[in-house]
Amino acid sequence: LSRRDWPASEGIAPHLARRLVRQQPAPPQGEIRTSLRAALQRFALSTLQRHLRELNGRNVEDGAVVVLDNASGEVLAWVGSSGDALSRASEVDGVLAQRQPGSTLKPFLYAQAIAQKRLTAASLLDDSSAQISTAGGLYIPQNYDRHFKGQVSVRSALGASLNVPAVRTLVMVGPEAFARQLRASGIELRENGDYYGYSLALGSSEVSLLQLANAYRTLANGGRFSEPGQGLPVAAAPVFRQAIDAGASFIVGDILHDANARAPTFGLDSVLATRFWTAV
Repeated sequence: LSRRDWPASEGIAPHLARRLVRQQPAPPQGEIRTSLRAALQRFALSTLQRHLRELNGRNVEDGAVVVLDNASGEVLAWVGSSGDALSRASEVDGVLAQRQPGSTLKPFLYAQAIAQKRLTAASLLDDSSAQISTAGGLYIPQNYDRHFKGQVSVRSALGASLNVPAVRTLVMVGPEAFARQLRASGIELRENGDYYGYSLALGSSEVSLLQLANAYRTLANGGRFSEPGQGLPVAAAPVFRQAIDAGASFIVGDILHDANARAPTFGLDSVLATRFWTAV
């Protein structure tokens, strides 16, 4: 433990190792035990490296992976970077770095609207050109493929990750109310909801991967939030609090599992179509 830093490609979890050595007093036995599972950590790292090689030439420079145990919140894998061979910024810990989360905030928005009984999974939303007046001028959201699909159900809008229906949903909920929901789910925003405005529906804030993964863990636990582990074994049972309506969490999870709902954007035969129940 005399060494305080390692190259980002040394060992299988150098980012977490450096972090824990800085934070933890050296124990008498000279080792710090983590909650990581070595086989899963190696698998996560090799999978990330393989995926990045497949994306070579497409302006994807690095990635990160964190795996949490839904029940305990323990960190089972922490890959802060793909390492020196592939990344030009391998010292940056992508698990903790602040990044715009994009469409990954949409499930929490729809869960809030469903909990407030503004929408159901079958409600229709208008996926068409929108010009929304804001204090800074007109906000004109676009879908990823630059096409519109007309009237779509909430199930389809979330499953297919359509942008314009999400923005229309945030107009109903309100940016500041949505920001409060995100904070309740453990996502710490630097500014209030009105600062981000309606673009918050499309992930214009900055969050860490660890917080985002734990927010998805909250959805998986029926809307119950507890703090994630920080790489050390969790000694006691987690203390949960209800952060998202349980019924709305179930509905959102069901939508995210629905291969037909995501087909308009991702098709039926995609990496999202797993052989087991998965909400993606």
